[in-house]
Amino acid sequence: MGSLFPSVVVGAIGALSLWGCAQAADPEPRVEPAALRADFHDLYQGLQEAHYDLYARTPKPEYDRLFAATLAGLEQPLTRLEAQRRFQTFVAAGHVAHARIDYLLPAFRAYRKAGGRAFPVSVRIVGGRVFVSKGVGATVAVAVGDEITAINGLPIREVMRRVRANVSADTDYMSDSLVELDMGPLLWLELGPVDRFEVTLRKPDDASATVTVPALTRDQITTASAPPALDIDVTERVARMLPDGVAYLRPGVFMNLDPGADPYDPTAFKAFIDKAFDSYLRAGAKTLLIDLRDNPGGHNTFSDPMIAWFADRPFRFFSQFKVRASRQAVAANVARLAAGEPGRIVSQQLADTYARASAPGAVVDLEGAFATPRVGPRFEGRVFVLVNRRSYSNAVAVAALIQDYGFGKVIGEATSDLATTFGAMEQFTLPRTGIAVGYPKAYIVRPSGARAAEGVSPDLPVPTPLFEGADDPVLGAALKAIQAS
Repeated sequence: MGSLFPSVVVGAIGALSLWGCAQAADPEPRVEPAALRADFHDLYQGLQEAHYDLYARTPKPEYDRLFAATLAGLEQPLTRLEAQRRFQTFVAAGHVAHARIDYLLPAFRAYRKAGGRAFPVSVRIVGGRVFVSKGVGATVAVAVGDEITAINGLPIREVMRRVRANVSADTDYMSDSLVELDMGPLLWLELGPVDRFEVTLRKPDDASATVTVPALTRDQITTASAPPALDIDVTERVARMLPDGVAYLRPGVFMNLDPGADPYDPTAFKAFIDKAFDSYLRAGAKTLLIDLRDNPGGHNTFSDPMIAWFADRPFRFFSQFKVRASRQAVAANVARLAAGEPGRIVSQQLADTYARASAPGAVVDLEGAFATPRVGPRFEGRVFVLVNRRSYSNAVAVAALIQDYGFGKVIGEATSDLATTFGAMEQFTLPRTGIAVGYPKAYIVRPSGARAAEGVSPDLPVPTPLFEGADDPVLGAALKAIQAS
């Protein structure tokens, strides 16, 4: 996205024309229909070849019909942004999170950087119902706990249907968690820049009200008066002792984020982990709480040394890791190796795996060695892993591993990201539009062997409230649940 949509004058409630596709505001190069159709053919063909299982959730006849309908609609020139949106709704119809075109957030950030205004209210979706989870003080006439029942006269169920069409997600729960994160960008995608939104609310006392919510700039939201909310910095690594002998560990993202460093180099992370556990042992800690809330994941070369501190037998984060050796995946890996990009060890492991493929497109088992428990002092107390719906990728794999091997218990709310998943995302680029298409090249089965398309369910459920204050109510509730267990 970007500042590519026209201003839309918000009229009376019920003006459904507000929900048409936004058009580009400024003259910009457009892609001609012939090129769009050719690239769309390449997109579908590429997904059929490279995706581990394109039809896992959407049957081929249904996908073929959608392809034909979308192709028939490519009759007018489109901007690259408009083409990205059209193509993404097609990719998203496969209902696999790691098959997607990542264009929304970079464009939205550019729009916001230029002073663009957007929907300022944070939401939480529970059972298909949309609730206000964070407002912006007196600037907006909504309150935490209000249920949004309509926007611009359109029932919220229809609003959700439209915005979800732009989101790649395996399940409704995952889709809801992603919409929660990106409600502002997704409404901007549907409407373009607007001055305000007409929002219909159901109050906690069941009274109904329609209020005008002004669209705000990023600076206006930052300076608005609002209760302080919890803000978990995923780049921060925290190790400290809590009361009652609880060792608290927030490892942060499982990557090296130091400027100029190889993101796959775990040396500094291992040093942090070793120092943390040494301090826990010296303090006589009996319980360990690993906080993976909002953690975006990373790589197991980081998380394995952490788990080795309390594991009692060899382990790995999967029971099966199957990779499709498509020409697209092989070419992308060859390019990485030739460029000397960070993560060469991982790329070389993939190259060795592809070399064992019987033919292009064949599925090969990636051979992953088991990690071993740490030699020397180890943490032998109780272990708990705190997760929420925004724990993703390797953070989910860590929780599943600890749960499946019996190394500890999971606490919190179910993750929206899956424990058994189509993953190891790769990309190919369409030649005419330059659009990068992401796809999963692998199928990764959690250690238990369970294949259900679901996240990690907690052993000790701790619900997340609509509003998480700076006092961190979930952590407090988790500690009480641990004490009672």
